[in-house]
Amino acid sequence: MGDRWARRRRRGAALIAAGTTIMLLAGMAISPASAAPRTGSGHGSVYQAYLVDAQPGASVSLVNGAGATVGRGTVDRLGSFLVRELAAGGGYRFVVGGKAGNPFAVRDESPPDRRLYTSQGLRPGLNYVRMRDGVELAVTVRLPVGKTLADGPFPTVIEYSGYQHAAPGDFLLGAVSGLAGISDPMAPATGTLLGNLVAPVAGFASVNVQMRGSGCSGGAFDLFDWPTTYDGYDIVETVAAQPWVKHHKVGMVGISFSGISQIATAGTRPPSLAAIAPMSLTDDLYSTGFPGGIFNNGFADSWLQERQADAEPAPSGGQPYARELVRRGDKHCKNNQKLRLQTQRIKHLIQENPTRNRSLLEHRSPSYWAPKVTVPVYLVGALQDEQTGPQWTDIIGRFDANRKVWVRMTNGAHIDSIGPQYLGPWYEFLRLYVDRSVPTQNDTLAALVPVLYGAVTGAPGRRLVTARNPGAASLSAARARFERDPRVQVFFDNGAGGVVPGDLSSPWSRSFGSWPARAVGDGQRWSLDEAGRLTTTPGAPSTVSFRPDPKARPAGTMDVEGASTEPWAASATYRWTPVPGRTGVGFVTGAQPREVMLVGPASLDLKLSSSAADTDLQATVSEVRPDGTEILMTTGVLRASLRATNASATALNPTRDWLSPSSLAGVQSVRIALNPIGHTVRKGSKIRVTITAPGGDKTSWRFDTPSTGGRVVNTLALGAGGSTLVLPVVPGARAGGPVPACEALRGQPCRRYRPAFNGG
Repeated sequence: MGDRWARRRRRGAALIAAGTTIMLLAGMAISPASAAPRTGSGHGSVYQAYLVDAQPGASVSLVNGAGATVGRGTVDRLGSFLVRELAAGGGYRFVVGGKAGNPFAVRDESPPDRRLYTSQGLRPGLNYVRMRDGVELAVTVRLPVGKTLADGPFPTVIEYSGYQHAAPGDFLLGAVSGLAGISDPMAPATGTLLGNLVAPVAGFASVNVQMRGSGCSGGAFDLFDWPTTYDGYDIVETVAAQPWVKHHKVGMVGISFSGISQIATAGTRPPSLAAIAPMSLTDDLYSTGFPGGIFNNGFADSWLQERQADAEPAPSGGQPYARELVRRGDKHCKNNQKLRLQTQRIKHLIQENPTRNRSLLEHRSPSYWAPKVTVPVYLVGALQDEQTGPQWTDIIGRFDANRKVWVRMTNGAHIDSIGPQYLGPWYEFLRLYVDRSVPTQNDTLAALVPVLYGAVTGAPGRRLVTARNPGAASLSAARARFERDPRVQVFFDNGAGGVVPGDLSSPWSRSFGSWPARAVGDGQRWSLDEAGRLTTTPGAPSTVSFRPDPKARPAGTMDVEGASTEPWAASATYRWTPVPGRTGVGFVTGAQPREVMLVGPASLDLKLSSSAADTDLQATVSEVRPDGTEILMTTGVLRASLRATNASATALNPTRDWLSPSSLAGVQSVRIALNPIGHTVRKGSKIRVTITAPGGDKTSWRFDTPSTGGRVVNTLALGAGGSTLVLPVVPGARAGGPVPACEALRGQPCRRYRPAFNGG
């Protein structure tokens, strides 16, 4: 009995020892310090790859199909990592903490299997739609006012941006609450009004799409990189496949951010896209971010900072509706925040790329995609746009291969694209090419817009006409009538066509078959001459010197740098100050014997020397009336080291690649591109050009130009063989309306004329 007991004790001890060993091994298995890291899940996107659900803090590398390492870093605290600018192909793997994960393929631009589109159903309200790379986008569907799905199918449009777009709250109630100072986190941003309000009132179903990396959408925000562009393709095809979409074709609408996105989406040529109607867009991200090669540390900088903030992960950051939905338990929205820490630091990119890096910017810019657009286009913009900028007209020529493009432009601010004279044909365009119906007068929409304009500008705008040819016998007849509209129509004296000065109304317009207008040719040239004269008969060679100082005047004509409704008001108040002392020079013509219509881009061609190796310049063209009132027409800026023009440059448009800075030495030819003009100088008025440091003449753009303290001396060659101004004069053209009061012209500040120190 004693031996048996001893044997039992030995067996028990062995079992305890074994159990202890097992527990120790188990403890080692669950110890975070010694466990094999989670490899997560790797996925291929369009020229990108991303990793989610991996071990935070672990080292990570990306290996391609040939076994080469093409990216490395550290998994972020949300368990994610992303690599950009990859070659398409299979066999990619993420290696996390030395352990290889799942294989996957990086995608090219080829479309996915169509089952991706036909397998997803959308209903009214908030939806989540899967893209070709597995990322979900938040999408809010709004049916025409008063309709249900049973009333379908509906003509349908898409609005697509990174603003608070897919927020499922009521747009109108949110806007009214905002005016009362009450913030509604579930209301869409006011910049999404065309999709979230106007389109449903106009009788269209509207699909409001949240760009990846913002709101409740997944992915990382990337400012029009490849995945964002091809998300547009996927959204168009998914929406068009819905049973409630009429003809299984869709249009796209939107202003500003959602105007820019339309060009890229249409450039990918989704088969189910019927037409696009972009408003207030830009031609190129560099031209808005670095006008004249100088960083725009006003509106562009503030806009980029806002987008960076919107890309922060909810609920600790990001857009209000995303924070609110995550707090309410929306699992899709919460899960879609995983890649947010992989958003690129935009400030860092700007610092690294002061010139136009083609690989970074080319495919992100509307000008790249415009030649690829084959669907009908209705494009509207303002020539004093204080946000995206007036240089947007450079994109018009990129559509030359597309016969069905109609462009409307006007003097005015960013919001003026949705004025009644453009919104009426916008409605016709969508009815004709998306709904495929003959337009009729829409009294509901006509009743809405005066309220909308009144809230935004303080004035109701002129009556909205949504059908100029309501009696057309057929769709083909109605389209034929619309297609007789000119390719380019310039509306003049916007703000002076209504009862209230500054109202959204233009009293007259002129039509052109191309841009720039062929009739303008190489423009008309004036010489900058001594005593501040601007003349067609230059005198003897001479020079004049000035000391540019960006601190000499207020930075802008208003105290706004970010998005603001102040420049949109009918009674907008500007602070446009004269050029003080010797900080700038002016040149002025004699009184014009007849009207001078200016339509198109312009150029100030300087023969310049400087005491500095580089100098930043601004040129401003204005009209000086017989009563001493001066009215701003256009401006242009240039960092002189980026003066080299390219092979596309013309007499009126000194185009550049923005890639080859070179310092100033001796007298150099420096051409400043002036933003396009749509203005008629009246008989008896004078034309003036002033040259200063950048600043003081724009509403919300600012320029990161070095302070000079008045120590830099710039010298211009004048007279024969010297500096000249080239303007786009339409020969023999006359104004179609009376002389407008200067305070009525939208987007064009005026002041009392005061000559510069040199007499001009």
